[in-house]
Amino acid sequence: MKQECSKKQKNDDTQSTSVDALSSNDGFEEKNEFHTLANAKVLLSDCLACDNCMTSEEGARVFQQNQKELFRILNLNKKCDTSKHKVLAVSICPQSLPYFAAKFNLSVNDAAKRLCGFLKSLGVHYVFDTTIAADFSILESQREFVQRYQRRNQEEHALPMFASACPGWIRYAERVLTNLVTSHICTAKSPQQIMGSLVKGYFARQQNLSPDKIFHVIVAPCYDKKLEALREDFYTALYNSQEVDCVLTSGEIVQIMEQKNVSMKDVTEVAVDSLFDEIKEGDVVRHDGKRSDGYLEHIFKHAAKELFGMDVKEITYKALKNKDFQEVTLEKDGETVLRFAAAYGFRNIQNMVLKLKKGKFLYHFVEVLACPGGCLNGKGQAQTEDGKPDKALLNQMEEVYAAIPVRLPETNMHVQRMYQDWLEGMDSKKVQETLHTKYSAVNQTASNLDIKW
Repeated sequence: MKQECSKKQKNDDTQSTSVDALSSNDGFEEKNEFHTLANAKVLLSDCLACDNCMTSEEGARVFQQNQKELFRILNLNKKCDTSKHKVLAVSICPQSLPYFAAKFNLSVNDAAKRLCGFLKSLGVHYVFDTTIAADFSILESQREFVQRYQRRNQEEHALPMFASACPGWIRYAERVLTNLVTSHICTAKSPQQIMGSLVKGYFARQQNLSPDKIFHVIVAPCYDKKLEALREDFYTALYNSQEVDCVLTSGEIVQIMEQKNVSMKDVTEVAVDSLFDEIKEGDVVRHDGKRSDGYLEHIFKHAAKELFGMDVKEITYKALKNKDFQEVTLEKDGETVLRFAAAYGFRNIQNMVLKLKKGKFLYHFVEVLACPGGCLNGKGQAQTEDGKPDKALLNQMEEVYAAIPVRLPETNMHVQRMYQDWLEGMDSKKVQETLHTKYSAVNQTASNLDIKW
């Protein structure tokens, strides 16, 4: 039986009050198109939002990130007072699309277009694919790893470098592992938050919109993304605007379909929007990596080329203790010059941290993901009614994801052009401000942070 988050129990009354207040202020209760859905619940097995990791204020704001918040904005846009209208933009994570494709027995391209069609039928104005944000995140991570490797003998905390894309891992590192780990985390923002910068920064400017006039929703495979959206470093005080206003899981989108008695197969296909003028997105593409955005593979190949002049075409994974802890090495002249690892799930993460504490850490880079099996296995999708992974559906999702064509971030001409036109060059101050952040230890008042997973 799942244990419900203790913070959720303490904040139930607060949550219902705040949601009701939001509803009544805008007449939401008069035509509540989503009145039968229960308020979003976060379980301990879904995320790290236990007493040790989430403040009461964060708790209240996390639980407002549900389908009702989306419908609150949709209803606002129907009101006569246009000053309160918002441009509603939804960005979809690449690891969510295989869930919709497998669940509704569609190709991934059809799933993307039908999901876009459904969202637009609700009143959403723009639907984007976050793959371009992952392009930026991977490129920045690649460059940072090479720089850290070159400084490894001068800086104590240059290596190892840990990936920064998983908000569950980041939360755990900042709140529990503290300074032991935080200085080793790559400073590149996650794809979700770079997408926030793209939508509220680049796209807003292209459309002559103030960022606070855009309501930006992310569709993601896991609940931890809701916590990530609340980070203070992803908030612009000038416009009183978060880069991401609301995160809905893939499963929460399906709940909306069920509430409206809509099947994906009955929805009209609509091409996914692009951030660039009137261009529409083409076929779905992905990055290297079996169940994630492929940071390990991209950084490994880039580092092999930049540091050792070696072109690596295929990567061979060696499973160690289990299939969720795998190692990749690069050999040159009989010597191991690069040693990377993928550590998925908190048991593997804890083992990894234990080695770091003991000074027995051999890896230069680790792709760290909180969910066993990677992002496709996020707790916001592919779950059975009793909250366990739907293994049959997950197998289908992995097949769908593996069949998506791979596009290297370096080959995306839009990205290269944006570096010059929007970000003022790859080494600019604006790149650091827009695409990077800083992770640091968060002081805890709780006495026991020895979380068992």
